[in-house]
Amino acid sequence: MRFARVAPLLLITAACVSLPDPSETVQPAGPTEVVQPVRTPTPAPSSTPSEPTRPATFRFDGELTQGGWIRGTAPGGATKLQLGGEEVAFDDEGCFFAAFDRDAGAAAELVATLADGRTIRSPLTIAPRDWDIERVNVARRAGGASESFMQRRRPELAAIWDARQQRTGAEGWRQDFIWPVTGRISGRFGSQRIYRGEPGSYHSGLDIAGGAGTTYVAPADGIVTLVERDFSLEGQLLIIDHGQGLNSAFLHSSELFVRDGQAVKQGQPLGRIGASGRATGPHLHWSIKWKNARLDPLLFLGPMP
Repeated sequence: MRFARVAPLLLITAACVSLPDPSETVQPAGPTEVVQPVRTPTPAPSSTPSEPTRPATFRFDGELTQGGWIRGTAPGGATKLQLGGEEVAFDDEGCFFAAFDRDAGAAAELVATLADGRTIRSPLTIAPRDWDIERVNVARRAGGASESFMQRRRPELAAIWDARQQRTGAEGWRQDFIWPVTGRISGRFGSQRIYRGEPGSYHSGLDIAGGAGTTYVAPADGIVTLVERDFSLEGQLLIIDHGQGLNSAFLHSSELFVRDGQAVKQGQPLGRIGASGRATGPHLHWSIKWKNARLDPLLFLGPMP
């Protein structure tokens, strides 16, 4: 099976990305400075053991496309960072992670606010995706879910929401993600049906048919924020926080090996593939979110082993 091309990922160090020459400066341009991002695929070697100087511009690398992400360093002196009006967390070294929803527009902007009130802006161009869209000449089913079903579903949705809002301080967002399991790709992120012009819900994750009972592992470090064994749609559900607002959910398991609040390491076994909940057959449904943005897991991965 052919996979979408994925650009090489940047392994983030404590400095996040390579730093400019110490002589590089940015001249003031009034209350706002607009700077072009500097994309640096490899960290620069450090010549001294002293703490590195933070860059005067944004430094990042990643996938500038719908469902994609960036990881990098905020300008030195930044006290606040935003992407499209959404606040972006960053650590003491200025390292940050941010991402773009499946339906993100063609333009976005990173904005850093400095201690003296100036702002540094970095315009971004977000590439559109050619989603797998199936148009069918039938009407979308009317009516929606019954009230009896929603009485069960509402508490489940609230638990999922709460789990994805937790900020645990995990640092898996710094890592290059690995495949949680290998197997046939049976469902791709972003695919959607259009019913006589009315769009249905798009597929929110990546489906991997690795075989019933196959063990899957953590794609990156994190903290478990939800373990549920009988949700109506998801069946046995596991959610892991990777830090900086980034989290993974694993659906339809037949068995889960971890508990709420547990720290997990990349490659650690998490559970077994199953068909619990609303599933047509055994598979792992893996979804990734950054805050409220839904992301494409394939854009976090290299080729399947």
